[in-house]
Amino acid sequence: MSRFGLLQVRLLVCIGVLALSACGSGEPEVKDLDTMVNIGTHSLHIRCTGQGSPVVVIDTGVGDTSERWQPIQAQVAQVTRVCTYDRAGYGSSEPGPLPRHSQQAAGELKQLLENAGLRGPYVLVGHSLGGLNVQVFANRYPDLVAGLILLNPAPLPFITGQAYPELYRMLEQQAAGLQQTAQAARQSTDPEAQAQADYLEAVASEHAALITESASLVAAIASFGDIPLVVVGSGQPNPAFGADAEAFQQFWIEQNRELATMSTDGTFVLAQQSSHYLHEDAPDVVLDAIRQMVEQSP
Repeated sequence: MSRFGLLQVRLLVCIGVLALSACGSGEPEVKDLDTMVNIGTHSLHIRCTGQGSPVVVIDTGVGDTSERWQPIQAQVAQVTRVCTYDRAGYGSSEPGPLPRHSQQAAGELKQLLENAGLRGPYVLVGHSLGGLNVQVFANRYPDLVAGLILLNPAPLPFITGQAYPELYRMLEQQAAGLQQTAQAARQSTDPEAQAQADYLEAVASEHAALITESASLVAAIASFGDIPLVVVGSGQPNPAFGADAEAFQQFWIEQNRELATMSTDGTFVLAQQSSHYLHEDAPDVVLDAIRQMVEQSP
């Protein structure tokens, strides 16, 4: 065979394997993932896009499915691989064992990532309740965590009942109301109401655990050591807190600032014009925190 013919054959072979691997040297292409993953007791829905490491994993607030995070995920996917998922009972995910406290959520997330073939260490991004879940994850599995980004997590003195007792009682009333709503949906003869029962039970259990077991689990964490940590706080008070809203927001900010000191590599960022929903009101602040964490990871 002539030299020219041999080159043609090599080119054709290279083109033929292009779908599996880059020709010559290079990393295999990593495909997007949008699937249900069995973790033993139930299956959870996970969506992963982008390529690279460390993998960014996002955990949402109470009641929020991963759909609300898709604009952020699309941006992060331009930098590295990023995964959102729905906790048990949310979205397409199946209901899981009760109660739905942060230790249960952290253990299920670890199993989900392992069963989905996603290798750590991970950059964990947690909003609100998700911020408690990923703190428990980092405390239990520190070797699997490349960094923590906590978005406006609730102040511990508040959710343990030590500060602002009247607002704490409001949370207790909300938790009781959610439990009643979930029970009514489960017992309803209306198919649409019954279809919401798993979700409502998950939300009710998470809300109740937020101010009991989950709060206690996070309160027991002494330090995150040298795990890189960014805490992003919101500056705008929540009118739902009534006459205490302004003072309570300043208290929340200072508690978030103090939380950042739990790592020797901790940083606090204030999104002054944002409400609690930082990923919607201040997406650039959230994206900058994620990008910097990814870039600084070894």
